[in-house]
Amino acid sequence: MPRFRSPRPRTIALASLVFVPLIAGGFAMQTRVSTDGARVFDQVLTLVSDRFVDTLDAAALYEKAAQGLVHELNDPYSELLPPKRLTEFSRRTGGRYGGVGMAIEDIGGSIVVSKVFPHTPAEEAGVAEGDHITQVETATTQGWTLANVSDSLIGTVGTKVSVHFARPGVAEPIVLRFTRALIHVPAVPYAIMLEGKIAYVPLQQFNEDASEDLDAALKRLVTAEGAKGVVLDLRDDPGGILDQSLEVSNAFLSEGQQLVSVRGRNASTQIYTAKEKPLFPTVPLIVLVDGGTASASEIVAGALQDHDRGLIMGTTSFGKGLVQTVFPLDAGYALKMTTAKWYTPSGRSIQKERKLLPDGEFIEVHPDSLETDSSRKARPAFKSDAGRTVYGGGAITPDVVIKPDTLTTQQQAFNKLIAPKIQPVLQALASLALDVKSTVKSPSFTVPPAWRDDFYGRLQKAGVAINRAQYDSMSSYVDRVIGGRVTLAAFGDSAQKRRDLDVDVQLKKAVELLQRSQTQKDLFDEAQQLAAVPPKK
Repeated sequence: MPRFRSPRPRTIALASLVFVPLIAGGFAMQTRVSTDGARVFDQVLTLVSDRFVDTLDAAALYEKAAQGLVHELNDPYSELLPPKRLTEFSRRTGGRYGGVGMAIEDIGGSIVVSKVFPHTPAEEAGVAEGDHITQVETATTQGWTLANVSDSLIGTVGTKVSVHFARPGVAEPIVLRFTRALIHVPAVPYAIMLEGKIAYVPLQQFNEDASEDLDAALKRLVTAEGAKGVVLDLRDDPGGILDQSLEVSNAFLSEGQQLVSVRGRNASTQIYTAKEKPLFPTVPLIVLVDGGTASASEIVAGALQDHDRGLIMGTTSFGKGLVQTVFPLDAGYALKMTTAKWYTPSGRSIQKERKLLPDGEFIEVHPDSLETDSSRKARPAFKSDAGRTVYGGGAITPDVVIKPDTLTTQQQAFNKLIAPKIQPVLQALASLALDVKSTVKSPSFTVPPAWRDDFYGRLQKAGVAINRAQYDSMSSYVDRVIGGRVTLAAFGDSAQKRRDLDVDVQLKKAVELLQRSQTQKDLFDEAQQLAAVPPKK
């Protein structure tokens, strides 16, 4: 069980969403302006309903009107959720759904099992990664999209579904009948001990079990196996449930310490503090962030940075300091709307101003990496508990800026060449991995030239035109990509991470700093020395 559960209404979504009842009665038309506006709207609705050239369903007309209203707010985080979208949204943020327990992907038009979750009907029935789903109930999946197959597998817990699988090397189809169960998608897909007793824990989302998954991983690696330092990886973590960000922060911060505050337009400021004693109060901690680190994950990074409990490393985060509220509506609809801003314990807003262009593109109003001295000086400065300078005005600025591995000019040109055909490229890579995974005996295998030749042939067959000489000039890069995908298929994501550790320069630097540090203060001292060294040119 998580350490504490707040009696507050449930908060959820990218930064935080609060499920509250919709106030009956809506808006009172108290002024002539609002009354006139209501009449105009009613007149337009009536005319469109009665006189538009095509007949429109009344329910659809009202939904379009509501969608238009929300769209005109010009807020990319506010949206009207129809019943199906609301179900998908709840499943994505909650991390639980009724199903059979497998992740699937589209490989060349065939729906293939890419991962089987533990302790699920799929695992118990013997479903294997690489199995092809050919039929659900009596309907063939030929021509189905990934979403079509996913929707057919997900359903009410306790209901049944029959699935036909084709397994490479097995002549007859495998027919399995599942009873759907409550599936838990792990927030921490794996956690491993790296060299020097450094624990590495990637937290991929703040779903309903994020703090529980993190606690279990750290208890194993720190408490049981004696890790001397922790890397908490929040890169590409888009956020999730607010309560979970509080509980994750509380794993490292002391009871009573402020975690975040929320300020709305017509509401008093809400201040959230740690409610329990921390499970890991002293273990040296580095938090990795990047441009995909958003909202709930930024709440954690901001709290740990302000209280000097974690060294923030990587590149600037996304910068989403807004709070959304989910209002349940009639007929299974819901309105997700921005209602407040949140602030770190030192009082920082990390919201980056963005706008929607007419073509739907979502861009920053003032693009700025925040990683140069000049850009930092232009931002409001705050102080951490220990007096370190931390910055507001947009995103979480790392204490130590470490750029990810930079591709060579040749590699960038190669990626640009294949970018227009990236889907068939990924499908060719996945199909190759499934075909050869049974031939490798350990994750340290060497990619043979024959695999590279095979991959090139698959690319040609898929219509991806690459000059053979240019392809051969990228042999080491192609081998790295193939090796990683085959490792994933044969041994899982943790093995793939170990294999690719050398190219993850941010993680490597974090491990190096932790290996040289006995305490959190040591980490900050190491970071200060690192910042004093001029970058290589």
